[in-house]
Order: sequence, then C-alpha cells, then structure tokens
Amino acid sequence: MNKIDTTFLTYACKILADTNTGLSGSQIIEYCNAYSLDFNKIIKYVEYPFMAPNKRTVLKENLQSFSAEEQFTIIKELCELDQFSDNEKIINLKEQLFIRYGYLTAEKFSNTEVIIKTKHLLSDFPLALKQYEAALTKFEGNIFDRNILDDIRLSFELLLKSLLNNDKSLENQISLLGNVLKDKSVSVEVRSMLQKLIDYYTKYQNKNVKHNDNINKDEIEYLIELTSVMMKFLIKVLK
Repeated sequence: MNKIDTTFLTYACKILADTNTGLSGSQIIEYCNAYSLDFNKIIKYVEYPFMAPNKRTVLKENLQSFSAEEQFTIIKELCELDQFSDNEKIINLKEQLFIRYGYLTAEKFSNTEVIIKTKHLLSDFPLALKQYEAALTKFEGNIFDRNILDDIRLSFELLLKSLLNNDKSLENQISLLGNVLKDKSVSVEVRSMLQKLIDYYTKYQNKNVKHNDNINKDEIEYLIELTSVMMKFLIKVLK
C-alpha cells in the first residue's frame, strides 16, 4: 500500500507552514478546503482562525485525510506556488518529495515506452542506470534543469565506458565508436549519423550546461529521449 511516511509529512508541513516564510493560516485553510472538494475528502480544520496549536499541525492533520497520491499532488502543487519560487527550503522539499515518492506522481515521463525499454536495457549497467534514473527524477519534478542534463550525459558516458571497455570521456569516444560499429557491420550512414549526433550532443553540453545555467526547458525532454534512443541502439549492437 502506498504511503507517505509520517516523518516526511511532518517535515513538509514544517517547511510549508513556516512562521516567517510559509503559508499563512488563512492560506492553509483556503488550499485545504479546495483540495477537500477536488478529492471529495472530509478534513478536520475548515475554518480560520482554528483551534489548534499551530499552522503546522493544521496542515499535517488535514493532509492525513488524503491518500498518498493525493498528498503527493498537494505538497507538489503547494511547493510550486509563486510565493515560493525563490525559497531554497521549498525547492529542496520538492526535490526530496520526488526522490522519495516520485512513483506517486499521476503522470510520469518515465512510463513512456522509450524510457521503460532504456531502463530495462541499462539494468546490466548499474552506474549508468543510477545517473539515468536521477535525471528522470529531476525532470519529473521540474527541478535542477542543469543537473538533469549533467546526469543524462554522465549516464551516457558511463555506458560507453562499459561497452567499449575504456575510461575515455564522451568526446573522445566518437572515433573509436565509429570503428567498433564498423566491425559490427553497422552501415556507414548510421555510423556517421550517430557520430555526428554525439559530436553535436557534447558541444551542446559544453556550451549550455557546463558554462551556463540558463537551460531552454523545451529542449530537455528532447535531449533525454535522444540520449535514450542512442543508448538503446548501442546496447543492442555492442552488448
């Protein structure tokens, strides 16, 4: 049975209802009432001012009326309120929410066919799989855009190191990869296409990730899927 641990709920409510930077008492009641209607749940505290020790208690006891999936949605959406856009504690809370309970999200990018197949193929490459899953977790949580691409690049690099049995950087694998694919009877067109893709891929990473935090969010999903397609192909051909 899915469940968000009480300790995590306590932690989340402490951050979200912080005395100085969190939601006000009236906001907590407003949002909790709205979610009780959305999810058709009865909550303990419905009016402000309330008869409770503090705001944290009100939020926590109201959250306990919801299912784990509903709690996940509520905490996620509260973290995404405009008033918290620059709050480091809230940003960290959202990261921890997805790391621990990302499986509860309603719509998961990782449930797409290409991602499922890539994860399956990476099961024999645990180091690469770990970085791949880290990228997916951050992407689904819409957090740490730069780190998403750092993780997916490292996953790809670790995979190639395993497949080609060396310790070269991604940039320095391109020529060797072409020769190995030739030995595997991969067509010259596909070899050239893949080598050119990796060349552009590394140049993009070096320009936009290593030295620039202003990542175009519209490109992130494309780059994850592109990396996945390349990884799938290379595992099937070289393993």
